Amino acid sequence: MKALLCTHYGPPDELELAEIADPMPGPGEVVVRIKAAALNFFDTLIIQGKYQTKPAFPFSPSAEFAGVVESVAADVTEFKAGDRVLGFTGYGAAREAIAVPAKALTPIPDDLDFDRAAGLCVTYGTTLYALKDRAHLKAGESLAVLGASGGVGVAAVEIGKIMGARVIACASSPEKVAFCKERGADDGIDYAAEDLKDALRRATGGKGADVIYDPVGGAYAEAALRAIAWEGRFLVVGFAAGDIPKVPFNLFLLKSANVLGVFWGAWTERDPAGHRANVAQLLRWAVEGKLSSHVHAVYPLSEAATALKALADRKVMGKVILKP
Repeated sequence: MKALLCTHYGPPDELELAEIADPMPGPGEVVVRIKAAALNFFDTLIIQGKYQTKPAFPFSPSAEFAGVVESVAADVTEFKAGDRVLGFTGYGAAREAIAVPAKALTPIPDDLDFDRAAGLCVTYGTTLYALKDRAHLKAGESLAVLGASGGVGVAAVEIGKIMGARVIACASSPEKVAFCKERGADDGIDYAAEDLKDALRRATGGKGADVIYDPVGGAYAEAALRAIAWEGRFLVVGFAAGDIPKVPFNLFLLKSANVLGVFWGAWTERDPAGHRANVAQLLRWAVEGKLSSHVHAVYPLSEAATALKALADRKVMGKVILKP
C-alpha cells in the first residue's frame, strides 16, 4: 500500500510517497481502510522535529482520519468489517490503511461524509475541551477567537455560538473575517489592519473579552490579553505565528484573569471517557448541521507537500484533507 513517510526531519518537499506492507491487526487492534486523512497545523511542525511529539522514523503525518473497518483482531468485539469509523492517533494516518487500537475509533453516522468526519476530531475536539472543560464558557459571555478562519478557529466560532456566547472573530484579512461571519461570528476584527487591543475593547463596549481563544501566539497574544475582561480566561491553544509569547504576568494580576493551557491530546489519554463523550456530542452537532467541519481543499497523497505548505503559510480556511 502507499504511505506518505517522514524519514528525517525537514520541509514538506522531503516527505516520501512509498510502498509499504499492508497492516495486520495486533491484539486489541482494528485495521481501517482510510477514506480521508485530515491535516492540522501541528503536522507542519512534527515533520521538522518542532512538535512535542517526536515519533520514530519513518512515520506518517496526519493525526486523524475516517474510513471503513477492514479487519479486526480476535479479541475486538465492538467493531466489525464494513463499519464506518473516525479515529485519532496523534500521527500516522497519511496512508492507505492503518492498524489502531479499537479504543481510538468512534463509529460515524451514515449521514456524515468521510471528508467532514476526518476533520472533526482534532480541531473540534480541542475546542470543545477548551471552551467547555477548561474555560467553562457561559451563555451571554464574549468570546474572542484569534486566527478565527483556521481549523481550530472555525471550530471555536461555531462551538462558541452553540454555547450561547457572543463571538468576536479575529483574523488577518477582510476575507477571513467575512468567512467567519458566514459561520456565525457576531463581530469581526481584521488585526492586520487595526490594533487588536483597541478593536477588542470597542467590540466589547470597553469591558474586554470574557474568554480569549488563542491558537496563534506571537505578538497578538499580549495585545489580546490587554483587552481581557475582569476575571477573564485566556486559553493557550497553540503558536501558529511561530513565536511563543512572553507576556507580563502583571496583566493577569490586574484583571484577576486566568491563563489556561489546552493540551487536548494529553487529556484524551488521561480522560478517555470524557473524550468519548465530547466526540459523541460533536457527532450529534455535525449531523444536526450545527458544525460545518468546513473542508478548505482535498489533495491526493502525492500532493501532500502542497497541502502542508498552505497550512504553514496560513492560507487555509477550515480543514485540509488528504485522499489516499
